[in-house]
Amino acid sequence: MRRFRQVTLTISCIWLLSMTGFGQGLRNTTMDGYKGIWFELNQKYAYGDKYSGGLGTYTAKHRPMALYAVEVNKTFFVYGGTRSASEKHLLCMIGSFDHHTGMVSKPLVVYDKMGVDDPHDNPSISMDAQGYLWVFVSGRGNLRPGIKLRSKDPYDISSFEIVSEEVFTYPQIWRGDSTFLHFFTKYTGVRELYFERSTNGISWSNDLKLAGIKGENDSLSGHYQLSSIFRGGEIAGTFFSRHINGNVDTRTNLYYLETRDLGHNWQTVSGQNINLPVVDPHSESLVTNYQSQGKNVYLKDMAYDRDGTPVCLFLTSGGHEPGPENRPYTWYVCYFRNAEWHTRPVCESDHNYDMGSLYIRNSNWLIVAPTEDPPQTHGVGGEVAIWESLDRGKSWKKQVQLTHSSPLNHAYIRRPLNYKAPFCYFWATGDPHKFSRSALYFGDFNGQVWKLPYHMEKEFEKPLLQE
Repeated sequence: MRRFRQVTLTISCIWLLSMTGFGQGLRNTTMDGYKGIWFELNQKYAYGDKYSGGLGTYTAKHRPMALYAVEVNKTFFVYGGTRSASEKHLLCMIGSFDHHTGMVSKPLVVYDKMGVDDPHDNPSISMDAQGYLWVFVSGRGNLRPGIKLRSKDPYDISSFEIVSEEVFTYPQIWRGDSTFLHFFTKYTGVRELYFERSTNGISWSNDLKLAGIKGENDSLSGHYQLSSIFRGGEIAGTFFSRHINGNVDTRTNLYYLETRDLGHNWQTVSGQNINLPVVDPHSESLVTNYQSQGKNVYLKDMAYDRDGTPVCLFLTSGGHEPGPENRPYTWYVCYFRNAEWHTRPVCESDHNYDMGSLYIRNSNWLIVAPTEDPPQTHGVGGEVAIWESLDRGKSWKKQVQLTHSSPLNHAYIRRPLNYKAPFCYFWATGDPHKFSRSALYFGDFNGQVWKLPYHMEKEFEKPLLQE
């Protein structure tokens, strides 16, 4: 009981400080360039930390981290930043790229994490029908609350106001034609999956539990998930994994659920009704049993094809420790076609936390990911390549390698919602084995890559095209 009171008091104090204007730190302050956060989990093994490096666009479970707004011809993007190359103080940042001028704005601190250095607290972004930008800053377990913020003016990143502070981690915000759907995680001793919905972003439904699978001896499993929507919310779905007995290092299996009425009813991909929450490890929502194969599963991205059928991008390995003993680190796509699930290999890389994004353009599918030999081996990220499938995921071929002879690993390549060239993907760099500066980059499907300005003197500057 003493511990519960302490946690409650901590969250209440943070809420009171932010609502009264005290302790807001650098919130709504413009920074002089794009500097990503560097982080290490500090779980050391023979081949390095479990994961570490330039993690400004971490995690795969923060979705989306960028979006294109056709009304103003701009891409708005959020990331975990910091004030200088020598700091590890996390600032939840937002920037904008003007497709007409080809310039980026100076980034703004949406929320100052007040000394926290952990990019699990990174933000996600959405936009409502009036053009107001919404940023959900992730909390961490029950110790740090999640923060919901809205721009003061439509299509404007100059100032954000706090709407609420709640308990949520890994925010995934999707807006349909008239409704927000927010998928997130709660810590209840293990990580359990939830969602909520809202028509205005201010008032939300109760938190509704999606999954809390029970494992051996009736213990809870815990989960990670990816979510997405199709055609303005006609379909919303989630792929998720299972943690055996709550241990995140045993993440395995692949499950899928979807809703066609904004979360009131849930089904399997074939239409079989599923009661929430999912509690049976052998639920009809199970896509593939990787536990029986002794494989870990690391979710990377999901999307819907032109017919509204789900596709998942993920990686499997022999275990959680970095290094060659858990090879192969194999990338797969899994999709539903002709009334059954199909899983096809794409390529291999060298780390569980290599992360890329999936693009579905009719029969032409692309993956942008750090799959090539990295500057720092056995660490997060590598050199970036584009992989292509011309047969809707059946077979894959490397189309082009985007980066070469880089000094630092490229990590967590992210897909903007409704992306528009040249801002088709973006990521951060860093040395996974020692503290380093971290820069941010973006690029297009013609193989061109730009570096966001690390130092800015003017309010708007052009990114630097990389040779």
